[in-house]
Amino acid sequence: MQDTGIFRRVDALGRFVLPKELRRRMDINENDYIQIFTKGDTIILRKGKLHCTFCGAGEQLEEFYDKKICTKCIRELSER
Repeated sequence: MQDTGIFRRVDALGRFVLPKELRRRMDINENDYIQIFTKGDTIILRKGKLHCTFCGAGEQLEEFYDKKICTKCIRELSER
């Protein structure tokens, strides 16, 4: 793990700003998801890799009631 030397203050709602240089380096853009892990007293952030709720596919995803579903599964569900 590399120390960036960057500190950010957490606000009253528990939010903080991920610095622009880190977002650029990690290719994190507006509306991307961030996965949050913990290991002991360490918090690990990683750019989220989304997948279909039903089949696990990672492409052609659409949002349906806060769930990601691929177009193939949507088609199969609509045929039932």
